[in-house]
Amino acid sequence: MGKSIKAALAVLALAAGAFAILPAAAQNVTVGVGPGGIAFGYSDGYWDQGHRWHAWASAEEAARWRAANRAHYYAWRHDRDKGEGWRENDRYWEHR
Repeated sequence: MGKSIKAALAVLALAAGAFAILPAAAQNVTVGVGPGGIAFGYSDGYWDQGHRWHAWASAEEAARWRAANRAHYYAWRHDRDKGEGWRENDRYWEHR
């Protein structure tokens, strides 16, 4: 084989090896709420600790958070409660 063909095959082999690693590394990635974290969860979304409202990204996300944070999850829509469900007197994250 010529030198240019060998060089091209070597580059392809290296590139294939690099791309083969990426999916394995990506499997360990988790997605979470940025600075502030989730303060209070409701069936239709959550308040973050910076007092910003978010819809759940998926039913699975809501279920995972609910299972790990039962004391701060409310199984109804946030707008049922006074203040749209923001609980100013329950800033539990400030006392951990």
